Amino acid sequence: MWEISIGAPHGFLAEVRPGDSVAVCGVCLTAVKVGGGAFSAQMMEETVGRTKLGALRGGSKVNLELAMRVNGRLDGHLVQGHVDCVGTVSRWEMGGESPKLWISIPRDFAPLVVPKGSVAIDGVSLTVIDALEEAFSVGLIPETLMRTSLGGLRVGDPVNLEGDIIGKYVLRLLGTVFNGDSSEGSLGREGITLEMLARHGWDVGGRY
Repeated sequence: MWEISIGAPHGFLAEVRPGDSVAVCGVCLTAVKVGGGAFSAQMMEETVGRTKLGALRGGSKVNLELAMRVNGRLDGHLVQGHVDCVGTVSRWEMGGESPKLWISIPRDFAPLVVPKGSVAIDGVSLTVIDALEEAFSVGLIPETLMRTSLGGLRVGDPVNLEGDIIGKYVLRLLGTVFNGDSSEGSLGREGITLEMLARHGWDVGGRY
């Protein structure tokens, strides 16, 4: 069992109690101690192995977010704090006040990334601009750069990635329907094509 201690502003800590959920760089953790200008959380091996938290050092900046209240307004998209994989900063494209950030990703994460769709990078809800098989890009406005740690990322830095939960359920459902396989990413490289639909009994107008 690992334990991490995070220093935070007083106003933030005033709302944290032992047992509360706090997102740290997009990873949902449970606060076990609060006091002295910080809170502590415990992490299982699964969390350390699947996210970048195990590689953090003393003094590293992290994004913090309290759990959403169900009676509040939803800004961005639903972020659970359940990280899917770790990506890598591949490049920055500087253009005016809103640079574009490119992230390299594992291929099995690619089906969850679509243009104008949502993705969480280190817990920050962002809109995808470009979606390729091995990378995607997002734009960062000055407000995001000011309020999060993303502006300090350098090429080669790891980032926690979480896909849209709706996309995950759709992908799993389609994998079950077409392949009898409910595993994540089960549609494989072929994706949904007219030929694949015809093979599974769908009427595609005689084109296959």
